[in-house]
Amino acid sequence: MPQQPKQERAIQTRKEILRAAAVVFDQAGFAGASINRILAEANLTAGALYFHFKSKEDLARAVMTAQPDSILPWLSSEGLQRLVDITLVWAHQLQTDIVLRAGVRLTTEQGAFGVRDVAPYQDWSRIMADCLRVAVEKGELQAGIDPVELAEFVVEACTGMQTYSAVVSEDRADLVDRVIRMWRLMMPGIAVPTVIARTEVSPARARALLDAMTSAATMTPAHGTP
Repeated sequence: MPQQPKQERAIQTRKEILRAAAVVFDQAGFAGASINRILAEANLTAGALYFHFKSKEDLARAVMTAQPDSILPWLSSEGLQRLVDITLVWAHQLQTDIVLRAGVRLTTEQGAFGVRDVAPYQDWSRIMADCLRVAVEKGELQAGIDPVELAEFVVEACTGMQTYSAVVSEDRADLVDRVIRMWRLMMPGIAVPTVIARTEVSPARARALLDAMTSAATMTPAHGTP
C-alpha cells in the first residue's frame, strides 16, 4: 500500500489538532482548555502540535478563523441566494459542527483571554460582501444598497441572534427559524420584488442544503478536500 505523502499527512495532522482543540475549547472555553487536554483529545505528541501552532493562543485564533470552512465549500448558489444559504447552513451547523461552534464561542469570548482579533468578523463580512456584489451585478438589490454596509449588518445581526438563541433555546435549536425571520423582515428593504419571489428562505431550503452537504461529504475522500 503506498505511503501517505508527507505533505498530505501534515495537512491531516493539522486538521486533527484543530478539531481536537475545537472539542476542548467548546467544552471548557479558552481559560479551561489546556495543551495537555488538547493533546489527549487528538492523541498526538506536543511536538506534532507545536510544529503547526506556536501556542494555545495561536491555536485559538486558527479555530476562530476556520469557521467559513464548515460552510462555503458545500454551496453552489450565487448572489443573494448564496448569502441566504450561508446564514441558513451556519445556523444549523452551529448545532452540529464542533469547529464552527468552538470558533463562535472563542470569537465571542476572546476579550476574556486578552485577545481582540477582528479577523473572524472581517472574514465573514468580506465573504458576504462578495455575495452582495454579485447580487448587484445580477440586478438583485434595490438601488443604493451598499454591499459592504449590508454585509457588516448581517454579520452583526447573526452575532446577536446566535448569542440570544444560545440563552433562550437548548443548543440554539431555534436559530434556523430566527435566521428565516431575519430575512423575511429584511428582504423587502434590500431586494427587488422579482428576486424576493424567487429567493428561497425556508426550513425546506435549509434541509435541502444540509442533505446536499451530507451527500457530498460521504463522497469526499477521507484525506481530500470538498
